[in-house]
Parts: sequence; structure tokens; C-alpha cells
Amino acid sequence: MPRFDFAYGSGRVQLDLPENARYQELHGHNEPPIEDIPAALRAALEAPIHEKPLRSWLQPGDAVTLIISDMSRFWMRQDLVIPALVEYMEKECGIRMEDLVILVANGTHLGGDEAELRTLVTDAVYDRVKVVNHDCLADDLVYLGTTSRGTQVVVNPLAVGRKVVALGAATQHVMAGFGGGRKSILPGIASMKTIQQNHAHSLDPNEPHSNPAIGNAVLEGNPLHEDMCEAAAMVEQLYVVNLVMNAGMKLARITAGHWLDSWLEACKAADAMYQTPIPEKADVIITSCGGYPKDMSLYQGTKTIDNVEFGLKKGGTLVLLAECRDGGGPAEYFDWVDSLCAGTLDADLRKNFTIPGYIFYLNCEQAARYNILMLTTAPAEPLARMGIKAFTDPAELCRQLKLDGKLVYVIPNGSTVIPAVK
Repeated sequence: MPRFDFAYGSGRVQLDLPENARYQELHGHNEPPIEDIPAALRAALEAPIHEKPLRSWLQPGDAVTLIISDMSRFWMRQDLVIPALVEYMEKECGIRMEDLVILVANGTHLGGDEAELRTLVTDAVYDRVKVVNHDCLADDLVYLGTTSRGTQVVVNPLAVGRKVVALGAATQHVMAGFGGGRKSILPGIASMKTIQQNHAHSLDPNEPHSNPAIGNAVLEGNPLHEDMCEAAAMVEQLYVVNLVMNAGMKLARITAGHWLDSWLEACKAADAMYQTPIPEKADVIITSCGGYPKDMSLYQGTKTIDNVEFGLKKGGTLVLLAECRDGGGPAEYFDWVDSLCAGTLDADLRKNFTIPGYIFYLNCEQAARYNILMLTTAPAEPLARMGIKAFTDPAELCRQLKLDGKLVYVIPNGSTVIPAVK
């Protein structure tokens, strides 16, 4: 009996599957991880893409804001990069620690407590540098302008009148095409209204479904991405450092420099690492998010569906192992079940667009396309109303699978694999 092992939460789960199926295990291209992160970071900062080296871009006496991602993105292990980046700013650029502020780009997420902030930046940095959470509902946010699509760009005041260095990771994103880069500004440090106006482009402007112009790795013509770029361009002095993780979730590439051009290079690298050629779409895909924090909630964990569904036949079976210790994630995620059951989900979301609401909407669309089974601790009843079958026992889940003669792709880490029919 074939046995496959998957990361699940902070531990691991094994599935014993029947022998009478055709299994193929899929992995991303596991580019070797960077062995000396400070050296690789220095190389990127001193040979940036279409921008001055950071030692020339920053000057002693500059007021500097370093934007970082929140705990939901801790899989990028920015704590291994931030100390070296701060040290470089201090020793090579002459930036005084009292002139530096680290701003956590929470977007619409709630900011973490001191313990979480120390985890993000390390104790050594936290004890020397001011670290603050962005609050999308704060009263002191600053208006920068309006994009061509009508998004009113209102951002944290720490991005105004200061030099801004944004640290993020380039990885595929179902709405924006790729994460990182300009997303550090919008949604990272933007107001709730700005984020809602931008993300509302996730819905088709004329029909009750998702906008076909958005999607994983889709940038050209993607209204969210293009709107985000316009917003980022309004930050007068913006420099980015981009991280790319390999298929083993280890840092494998660093690019830096121009806020758009250096990020696009990182996106190309991510595409090359994560796209995995397949001969045909499968009847069944069995996958994990890669464990915590990728599977901390449905809001985060279902991003794995966005990746792997490229390799699944319409009407096929998708098995997702996602612990979801935080349930749906944002409290309102499951609140949208009421609109779903009333048949007003699309209309209600258009009237009061929120990001958790859209992720819920997208997950319902996916459940309509596929037979989705989850091993999870998330509540089974609202998942069932969405069309997703939830299990807490791996053996019981396996007994529900009908795999006779079927082509099954087993993807141990679906967060770093995008199947592509060649």
C-alpha cells in the first residue's frame, strides 16, 4: 500500500492509499538554498537592478522606513534577512538606528503583539529599532493621489517624506498575479478603503463570478496588479528587496533595486522554480500546504488550491491537508455563509467588498468545480455548506477516496508547485 508523508500544521501526517491507482509525485525545482544570506544580500544591494546601490541611495541623516511582511508571510523567514539588512543600513549606509523605523505591512490583518514582532525581526533588532504595526483603520493615514481606475491611495504616514525600503517575497498570488514588491504598499500599508477599492477588481465587472483577467502568475491586463503599480509609483522614494523561496521553502534568490524591475526578475525566478510540467491533467490531486504558517487558516491555506488546480480535471477530486488552527482566519470568513445560503453572495460581496469575503467566494467557486475533501480542524458544518467535505481522521478520509485506475498527482507541498500541461 503506497504511503505518502505530508507536512500538517507543526507536525506531519501519513496517508496510506490503495495500490490500484497511477501515482505521480510532483515537486518544484529545488534550486539550492543560499548558504550565506548576508553575503547574498550584500551582493544584491551593491549590484541592484535599474537602481543605485543601496549605499548610494541612502545617505547618513536620512529618515528611513523598512516595510516588512506580517506573520502570515513568515514562511519567507525574513528574520534571517532583516538583521543583515539593518546592519548594512547602519554600517555601510550610515543610517542611525533612531532614524530607522520598521513598519509591518499588515494590510487588513490585525497587528501582532510584542512577542510576534520580536519573532518577525529578531530580539536583537527589536531592542535597537522601533517596530510598529500598520493599522488600515488609523486616523492619520495620508492621501497620495487617485489611480486611473479610481482607487484613492491612502497610506501609512511612515511612507511619506521618508526613504522607504520594502522587503517582501515574490510568489504566485491568485488575485495579484504575484505577491511581494508593490504589494508592500497596496495592500500592505494602505487604508481599508484603498484596499477594498483595489481588490474589488477581483470580481467580473459584468457577470456573477471572479474576474477572468486575474489569476496566478497573471500580470498583463490584471487590473489589481496594474492598480497596485500605480499606487506604489506614488511613493516618491521606494527601493525593494525581493526574496524567492525554493520548493523546499528555503531562501534561494535575492534581488534588489527598482521597485518594479527588480521585483519582476524575482517573479521570473519564482515561476521557474514552481512551475512543474505534467503530461496531462489528473483525476485526483492530493496535496498539503507545506505546514504552518501556510496552513494556519482557510484564508491562507486555500491558496494551495489556487496553485494546484491547474493540474486537475474539471470535476476531479482535490484532497487538501490543511490544519487551519485559526479556522477560517478572519472572523468574517465564515460569516459569508449566510449570504451563500440566501443566494445573495455575489450581490452582497459587490455591495460590501472585503478580502476575506472574496476568498470565501473564490473557495465556493472552486468547490463547485471540484470534489474537495479536506483533512482539517476547521469547522465541518460551514465547510459543508460551501461544498467542501471536512475530515479529522486521515484513515477515514482515505476510505472515502475512489482511486481505481485513476491518475493521481501527489504534491507534498502545494504552496511551491504549479502543475503546467506541456
